[in-house]
Amino acid sequence: MSSVVKSRYASAEETAREYYNSPDADNFYFEVWGGEDIHVGLYRDAQERVYDASRRTVAEMAKRVPGLGPGTRVLDIGSGYGGSGRYLAHEYGCPVTALNISETENERGRQKNRDQGVNHLVEIIDGSFEDLPFEDASYDVVWSQDAILHSGDRRRVLEEAVRVLRPGGYFVFTDPMQDDRCPQEALAPILERIHLSTLGSPGFYQRTLTELGLEDLGFEDHSEMIARHYGRIREVLVNEEDNLAGTVSEGYIERMKRGLQHWVDGGRAGHLRWGIFLFRKPEEA
Repeated sequence: MSSVVKSRYASAEETAREYYNSPDADNFYFEVWGGEDIHVGLYRDAQERVYDASRRTVAEMAKRVPGLGPGTRVLDIGSGYGGSGRYLAHEYGCPVTALNISETENERGRQKNRDQGVNHLVEIIDGSFEDLPFEDASYDVVWSQDAILHSGDRRRVLEEAVRVLRPGGYFVFTDPMQDDRCPQEALAPILERIHLSTLGSPGFYQRTLTELGLEDLGFEDHSEMIARHYGRIREVLVNEEDNLAGTVSEGYIERMKRGLQHWVDGGRAGHLRWGIFLFRKPEEA
């Protein structure tokens, strides 16, 4: 990897990029986490398929955004394999720009676009959500799922999202967070595992986006899904461990099992929060 490529991104972003580009991570997220949606799911029961629960999150987020349709321009920041964009294209006819930092994930996503016949509606772009390559007020909806935590400058990400959002547009997102009252030391195992110094919190997002001029339309709290989702992923990983031999290293699997358990423990202890935020950019006076 050249130093020129590395210099494009801040350190936290580059850490995430290198991680998600690695064969271990790519094969794990593609084979175990569902391969279409790689975010926290909304589960009906403890044994529901990861794919179904994760797809339900996308559907519930879409239901919260008024007026989605063929004329709605959507930007998905931190889009993973682009599954949400394909859902919006199939179900609502939305044209979607999906921006993501992992070139490996993006190549998989582009192939899925072609396979599903939505290449004309979903464009996947390599890039950083801390420096969006788009004009001001160019999107009707900015969308993000469990990605902003990877930024070392989350306020900058929010500023960029607000900048590219048109007046009257909506910002809908989820992110794994710490509870506003969580003692920082309680997060140490999680933060060490994901190479971050902090997580966001509901209060941080609500305060910051209100300061940036957006109207808070509510946080739909599903924090109980943190322990359930990460526990379900761990269970699938353990069950599929033999089948992953040769595609995901033994060391990665062992580290991932420990890391997933930290998320489960943090969720059960009440230290973690997760849910769906919806904000609106007021019409210009």
